[in-house]
Amino acid sequence: MLCSIPGQTMGFSVFTEILMEDLGLSRVALSAAYFVGTVCSGLTLPHLGRLYDHWGGRRLCCAAVIATALVLFYLSFTGPLQDGLVELLPGEPRKVVGFVVIVIGFYFIRMSAQGVLTMAGRNLIGKWFDQRRGLALSISGVAVSFGFSAAPKGLDVLIEAFGHAGAWQNLAWFLLIFMLPLAWIVFRDSPEECGMTMDGDGHVARENKNPDMVIYREYTRQDALRTFTFWAFALSFSFFSMFSTAFTFHIVSIGEEFGFEKSDIIGLFIPMAAVSVTVNLFYGWVNAHTRLKWLLLSMNVGATFGAVGLLVLDQPFGDWLYVAGNGVCGGAFMSLSGLVWPRFYGRRWLGAISGVYMGLIVIASGIGPLMFGLVKQATGSYFLIFAICIALPLALSVASFWANNPQRARSEQ
Repeated sequence: MLCSIPGQTMGFSVFTEILMEDLGLSRVALSAAYFVGTVCSGLTLPHLGRLYDHWGGRRLCCAAVIATALVLFYLSFTGPLQDGLVELLPGEPRKVVGFVVIVIGFYFIRMSAQGVLTMAGRNLIGKWFDQRRGLALSISGVAVSFGFSAAPKGLDVLIEAFGHAGAWQNLAWFLLIFMLPLAWIVFRDSPEECGMTMDGDGHVARENKNPDMVIYREYTRQDALRTFTFWAFALSFSFFSMFSTAFTFHIVSIGEEFGFEKSDIIGLFIPMAAVSVTVNLFYGWVNAHTRLKWLLLSMNVGATFGAVGLLVLDQPFGDWLYVAGNGVCGGAFMSLSGLVWPRFYGRRWLGAISGVYMGLIVIASGIGPLMFGLVKQATGSYFLIFAICIALPLALSVASFWANNPQRARSEQ
């Protein structure tokens, strides 16, 4: 999951200004390329999710590491590639060629890094743990949170030392030399193929009395998509992906609208990360003792308060309302996005089911920045999109009451 950083928004945001200058693209053109590449990658992920079920996490993760490394090498040569294509195609405008070149890069990096590596990392934990799944996800969530928080600064140091092309190439070599052999040696698709059981301790399952932890049926992707619960969780996760990505992408512009200095608005990420990690650890403990729909409700309520905080960011306590609300939502997302699919739908078709969910959040992450940018361009303010962002999680909060575990319904038949 940490190796997915080159394909995440916070991993790419440091290269935004450099790409605009290198390819001669405007901010709107680069945002549009990001949108096209991201949405196309999101549409591909459901098919790769099915591949996860056939190949297993080990082989698919290794393939994704190789693909991510190759696309990082590709990104490091986008400028020279654009120049070469302009010479070969003299009739084509330079900006059009640059747009196509970077769309291809966005498509592959979002698909392989943000999509497959993240999905494989979460699914492997989901398939190896049962009663202790929440604890395992919480521990990994702490590492991922701090890694993601440190990524922009670390990447900036790489760029200063090696240039933007050298930074991407160093990341590619790191993946091939370190992550690829690590994945091949360490990863196994399930404990059963190693002659083990989930959690490695059979008596834990017998001691737990929570009926939400019992699997009665392995759901196929088609069956899972027919349940209201799938869409309640998937759309809640998608909203957070859209909202947080859009804020990160336009953070400087949003700060300017509310009179924040760049350092002050970026500084909100530090307390937000602390809230997120705390909530993630708490959910990792409490999930085994309650129903996940109540945790989903708290996530959507947090998202609602976060959106309200953003709307009144320049008012007293508006920034802290945003930090608290979005921090709760982010911590819940880290925990629930790995917990819900294996607990509600089983492990047999986990790749196919989580592939649809990953496709949705990747598409949402591409739509968010474009929506924020278009509203800002059309109205001169982010007010309208902030108001919409209050209504959506509010509606999802209501939907959370009916997001029941389908396994629980079968136990009552």
